[in-house]
Amino acid sequence: MAKEDYYELLGVDKNASADELKKAYRKMAVKWHPDKNPGDADAEAKFKEISEAYEVLKDPEKKAAYDRYGHAAFTQGGMGGAGRSAGGAGGFHDPFDIFREVFSGGGARAGGGGGGIFEEFFGGGGGGGGADAGQDGADLRFDLEISLEEAASGVEKEIRYRRPVTCSNCKGEGAEPGSGRKTCPTCGGAGQVSSSRGFISFRQVCPTCGGAGQVIENPCTKCSGDGRVTETSNLKIKIPAGVDTGSRLRSGGKGEAGIRGGHSGDLYIVVHVKEHKLFERRNDNLYLDLKIPFTLAALGGTLEVPTLTGKGSIKVPPGTQSGTTFRLKGKGMPHLRGSGTGDQMVKVAIDVPKKLNSEERTALEAFAKACGDETDSSSGGGFFKGIFK
Repeated sequence: MAKEDYYELLGVDKNASADELKKAYRKMAVKWHPDKNPGDADAEAKFKEISEAYEVLKDPEKKAAYDRYGHAAFTQGGMGGAGRSAGGAGGFHDPFDIFREVFSGGGARAGGGGGGIFEEFFGGGGGGGGADAGQDGADLRFDLEISLEEAASGVEKEIRYRRPVTCSNCKGEGAEPGSGRKTCPTCGGAGQVSSSRGFISFRQVCPTCGGAGQVIENPCTKCSGDGRVTETSNLKIKIPAGVDTGSRLRSGGKGEAGIRGGHSGDLYIVVHVKEHKLFERRNDNLYLDLKIPFTLAALGGTLEVPTLTGKGSIKVPPGTQSGTTFRLKGKGMPHLRGSGTGDQMVKVAIDVPKKLNSEERTALEAFAKACGDETDSSSGGGFFKGIFK
């Protein structure tokens, strides 16, 4: 059976950054980890495959070889020896070696030092993250709805949202002031615990200390030892002119507070522009459907039309047909990136009156007669006469 593409396994494209690769692998590893899927041979095989994929793609030399030759780069002597150049002096490990390394975290790799893939996420082989190992806060999302007029001119908004912030009582330490931490009794300060399944050794984050290697003696009464409390935050943000639905604004450090000195996450504001009762937006142009009297369409003249900023006018030439579109230059939306403004497109439809008074009817009949149009088609004249003659 052909091996699945490494990029497809991790759900990333070939231009993914190192951080994107790591995040993708972390997500997949958590999903398919054998500890979460005990006795599931398919999950174990999947975990083995994604671990192999990450081992290759995180190494610039191996990634370059894979991008050029594919899986053949790591066969013995494949593609002119690409496998040896990509994997180091001893060549690339077979999948089982990687699988064993991921769980054990030990053993030297050809062309590299010891430790497994999980070591990058959970700490080195000798010990855990330590008491000072911080955890970055998560990013947050806020959906903000604005009007089309606000999107056109730009606007400042104040938003309110709830987020975890550093506890003011313990300053994020999680312990009551005056107390501290002690070595974790479960892992002995290593931050990780080991277990064996037959001949395979597994290492995982200590469930007691969460990888910190230490536990709190006297948890903070305000945050219950978490180091953070949830509060409502107010934030003023400037929405630039030209934004559209789906535009994202980032406010650095306004997401969840980090744990034990970790960096705060960011806040992403996702803009949603409400539908307008008159205008339809397509990129930076605005579209307006407008009915005009048939007399104006026939005789021509000047038509006043609404715009986002007030009123504009267009010249309607005599004989204008229904469906004709006129352009108002510069009356659309401003370009979000760069200078300039889109246009407003006005599509006209002929408005035929549903009722006529006697004076209007008389005048219209006289007009029809002057044009040679019979109002009664049963006589075979006028319009039908032109068709069937």
